[in-house]
Amino acid sequence: MIVIKYGGHALPKDGSADPSLSVIAAEFKRGQKFVLIHGGGPQINEELSLHSIKPEMVNGIRVTSPEVLNIVQKVLSGEVLRNIVNQLISLGVNAVGISSGDGATVRALKQPGELGLVGEVVEVDTRFLEILLTEGYLPVISPIGVSETGMGLNLNADLVAGAIGGALKADRVLFMTDVAGIYKNYPDEASIIKEISLSGLKEISSQFKDGMSPKVQALIHAVENGAQCSLVFDGRSAQNLETAIHQDIGTKVFA
Repeated sequence: MIVIKYGGHALPKDGSADPSLSVIAAEFKRGQKFVLIHGGGPQINEELSLHSIKPEMVNGIRVTSPEVLNIVQKVLSGEVLRNIVNQLISLGVNAVGISSGDGATVRALKQPGELGLVGEVVEVDTRFLEILLTEGYLPVISPIGVSETGMGLNLNADLVAGAIGGALKADRVLFMTDVAGIYKNYPDEASIIKEISLSGLKEISSQFKDGMSPKVQALIHAVENGAQCSLVFDGRSAQNLETAIHQDIGTKVFA
């Protein structure tokens, strides 16, 4: 079973079919089980600009006011989620779209501080996902969480993917992004880390900033909590995704 973090950047802007989804569909029809968690940063930023709201990020996490949360929910659990599910269905996949709070899958708490309505994952219950997987569905999950009090929370999609991948004891947790992997000295391509142990990545995790910071934490969390390995790679190429499903590419983190 493979968990994939599918970046919002991978969705074609013109609404045309994404070759990466064709790869997932083909592997699904061969019997591979997938859980797909998607982001949607570019799409959220576009919608925010229509409302004259300037995006604000802190260490790769979006500052989320109530007004921003309304837009985030609309874009992630509406536009982006339906786009992905619709494409998968058109490719013959029995895809089901849910938010991470549905079926009590992810429970979150509001993070303290000035990030606003941003949550951190505190518990994952895989029972709903396991039912869907057993019955032959492909779950597609948007990273909108629910607190114990019913409050909607914006969750980082990388961290949701890492938490779910670990809880499901996935064979692989794949993080599709827009760089080739983890660089010791970004953007020096010669400094890419092709393989690193969980303990090794923990030792250097504090040096990563911006969007790579939550991604590194997600890679760690996935393996630490039961996934066989996690990989981060350039997901703008469908060929790269096909490779990552079967063998190592980008940066691999192992126990």
